[in-house]
Amino acid sequence: MGEKRAYKPRKPGGGRKKLKPEYDAGKNLKEQMDAAVALYEEDCSLQSIADALALNPIKVRKLLITAGVYESEVAEKVKNTFEEYRETQDYKTSILSTANTLKLSKASVTSYLPYKKGVYFPSTAEKEKISVGAERQRRYRAMKRWRADQTEENFWGVVVAYAGVKFKTYSGLPFSYEIKKGRSGEYTKELWIDRRENSKSLAWSSVLLALGNIKKVGEVVERPKALGDIRGVTYIYGMFYRFGLINVPDEAKEKMKKAFGKSF
Repeated sequence: MGEKRAYKPRKPGGGRKKLKPEYDAGKNLKEQMDAAVALYEEDCSLQSIADALALNPIKVRKLLITAGVYESEVAEKVKNTFEEYRETQDYKTSILSTANTLKLSKASVTSYLPYKKGVYFPSTAEKEKISVGAERQRRYRAMKRWRADQTEENFWGVVVAYAGVKFKTYSGLPFSYEIKKGRSGEYTKELWIDRRENSKSLAWSSVLLALGNIKKVGEVVERPKALGDIRGVTYIYGMFYRFGLINVPDEAKEKMKKAFGKSF
């Protein structure tokens, strides 16, 4: 017998080399998801998105569900039923149970669930946990609900959806606002303007007062004071412009563009 070779410990990272080291499934999924969401926000149909991305419409729908921006009665039923079974069953068994309960095929149930490797959060998730596309879609839906039914509750939904978004005042100064939660876990009806080092509060009643002073949605409002002699109206003016509720003079638009180097 020959002499036994000395053992050489394997170097870290050793082993079989990947055939495609540049391939990243998670990255590819995110890129497809972001592209699908961008087209979906432009009111494109599933088929048109599929054609643009060279994908199957069912996969497009699954991408949108994974991003948390797609809604339908069937999708909601599948999601709720699956999550209920998932509390006591493994993934595969939960799919079968959901299919049996809703009288759907296993493939249909799977097509209405987010990708397992994708990060999915429900519509109630904090904005820090959702994608940029999903956050934009959330704002779009909030505004759409308010335009269809202009109640105080629906407008509050718009204000909540835009928390943390960058706005600009009439003179082009950037600002944003946050809404804090009380002990009950519900949002307080107060907006905290983050302008400089110290935050200033803006009362919800002031926002509603300015809203009531808009004569026609989309018309040009020459100056903030035109919305009323209201505390914090300069910030409300910038918010309403970003919401698409008012238009502003060309001079103000130029100042707002220069604040970040580009328009909204």
